[in-house]
Amino acid sequence: MKISELFRSIQGEGLNQGCTSVFVRLAGCNLDCAWCDTRYAREGGADMTVEEVAAHIGRLGRRRVCITGGEPLLQADELLLLLERLGADGYDVEIETNGTIDVRPFQEYAAICMDVKCPSSGEASDTSLLAYLTARDCVKFVVSGPADLAYASGVIARIPPGPGIIITPVAGSDVAAIAAYILEHDLPVRLQVQLHKIIGVK
Repeated sequence: MKISELFRSIQGEGLNQGCTSVFVRLAGCNLDCAWCDTRYAREGGADMTVEEVAAHIGRLGRRRVCITGGEPLLQADELLLLLERLGADGYDVEIETNGTIDVRPFQEYAAICMDVKCPSSGEASDTSLLAYLTARDCVKFVVSGPADLAYASGVIARIPPGPGIIITPVAGSDVAAIAAYILEHDLPVRLQVQLHKIIGVK
């Protein structure tokens, strides 16, 4: 596996925000989002076997694991082997993905957090994948202003019941204005700022 970094920290986003987790950041991405804050993970990475990754996770001493990127689903074959191993060992696993690759092969082993790309990112997700998400999963929209919010509103109206829905402001955007939009349009979402950036951890 190509691993960008492997560490323990506080989960800053998603349904497990605030929980201590082990993060496995896989290297490589098929998108180039304008506001990406892990650009270093788009390439490179250290070669590690599934066994080495699992052993490192074990040494970090937490049963909650977040697999992120980059785009982790690009390394599907090895990722599935790792997920099988972590599942057998009783870990609680979530995967953060950009919504461009079919999530179904991974849902047996992990909760999915699908980051639907909004216009300000300069990229696009495959919103047809939203139909496969369940109550265990969540959908995240990273927004910078009215155009992103309008786009997110249209997508939210088509999401089947089940997954949690999160609106996260891009760092430096007008959070109060985003909150006002959510209230005005009565969006069925959770407004969530990036906790890890506020407290100054990875």
